[in-house]
Amino acid sequence: MISVTNLRKEYRVHRRAPGMAAALRSVFVRSYDTVRAVDGIDFTIGEGERVGFLGPNGAGKTTTLKLLSGLLHPSSGDVRVLGFEPRERDDAFLQQIMLVLGQKQQLIWDLPPADTFELNRAIYDVPAAQYKQTLDELVTLLDLSVVMAKPTRQLSLGERMKCELAAALIHRPRVLFLDEPTIGLDVDMQVTLRTFINEYNQRWNATLLLTSHYMDDVEAMCPRVIVVDHGKLIYDGTLEALAEKARPEKRLVLRLSKPVDAADLAKLGVIVRHEAAVAVLRVERDRVKESVGAALGNLPVVDLTVENPPLEEVMRDVFRKTEPT
Repeated sequence: MISVTNLRKEYRVHRRAPGMAAALRSVFVRSYDTVRAVDGIDFTIGEGERVGFLGPNGAGKTTTLKLLSGLLHPSSGDVRVLGFEPRERDDAFLQQIMLVLGQKQQLIWDLPPADTFELNRAIYDVPAAQYKQTLDELVTLLDLSVVMAKPTRQLSLGERMKCELAAALIHRPRVLFLDEPTIGLDVDMQVTLRTFINEYNQRWNATLLLTSHYMDDVEAMCPRVIVVDHGKLIYDGTLEALAEKARPEKRLVLRLSKPVDAADLAKLGVIVRHEAAVAVLRVERDRVKESVGAALGNLPVVDLTVENPPLEEVMRDVFRKTEPT
């Protein structure tokens, strides 16, 4: 569905010193720096895959999505989406993809979402019967019936984001690029959108490429992740393997019936958090079985769980290792 080979995108950025004199000189003589937003990345994504596209701010994530959707042209390299070259903006290609930017909107501010949906139906030439079926499904899944006739300006951020997703899916795209779709939303709304996106993927076998700084989004929707930093690809694989590579440890979460001395907990692993009834320990993966047995045998354990380290910590470690020296 998506194939990227040695993809690069460079920009020439005008640089000048501050001050009036430098501003006047720049009218006649300008100096430029070359900035590589995307620096020779390669990956492929199959039909129906849900892939997280991760990286710190400025890593090249949004630029890559724009290259894949045809909004930007690559400086070099080869890009194929659904067999098309995105930069050509072929009608058959555009009718099968959608790019949703969490900080941008396509809804018409003074009109109700229903009008935007109808406009998108006309733009994508969706047959009336298919449009009605798809819209009915979207309204039900996203619970949009009460907002369909309200002007967009009167909707909350969460309601607008649900309508943005509905508008993006009117033509049933086979490839969906999502850039921070849950940004600014409360926890309940984030869960609603994650559930809906997963259901859409399963129902239509759509391919999903997601960027998000909310690691809960990634864990809930993306079995596979691609990580970029400074425009370069630094990891492509499963979340589990990434966590094991970056932090070869587990978290032992103990809920206790009474307080326990820190010295007794330290025998099992490194203490991450210690409260009266809860203790979190960092344990090497090859010692998990031993530590679990010791905890159950020697401590007043009410409940015990073994977890991976928080994904935020894993990603922080990954990016620290790629910092330029």
